[in-house]
Amino acid sequence: MEIFEAIHGRTTVSKVKQDELSRDIIEKLLSAGAQAPNHHKVRPWRFVVLTGDGRKKLGDVMSASFLDRNPGAPTEGVDKIRALPLRAPVVIAVGADKPADTKIIEVENISAASAACQNILLAAHALGLGAIWRTGEWARDAKVKEFFGFAEDQHIIGFIYVGHPDVMPDPYTRVGFEDRVTWVE
Repeated sequence: MEIFEAIHGRTTVSKVKQDELSRDIIEKLLSAGAQAPNHHKVRPWRFVVLTGDGRKKLGDVMSASFLDRNPGAPTEGVDKIRALPLRAPVVIAVGADKPADTKIIEVENISAASAACQNILLAAHALGLGAIWRTGEWARDAKVKEFFGFAEDQHIIGFIYVGHPDVMPDPYTRVGFEDRVTWVE
């Protein structure tokens, strides 16, 4: 797939089949993520790959955290939270390391991990897979961070849900850049 076709053709696919993805395919996605640019070559991203029961374990952590914050929440609401990681056969959580050196600025690490996410999404598209990048409250949740082995002040950049597309979204017109640019000549 040509790069401009990938960039302009990639779209969020929120409905994927539950068919397992091979480890080889998942590793291709991770390898693409690891090619992201990063200042000082510190490779600040952390990938946690959840498949099978790993997704259920994350769902248990999420529902327990939800219950801690919402005691007495109805069972159906808790069950809905528990099922969130089951929306795709693979969930890749992407974290960003805190700077370990004073010459490194935190936003550079966050930006590099974000670029890694974009590379994963583009690679998934090139492989004919569907993917969606999600964040939300779970990317900031202390119990979720602990489950992944991340420090409380470490950032989760997102959760990338990946699988074979079940329903392809309708194509949409991409917005241009013209209203978001200033030329200085």
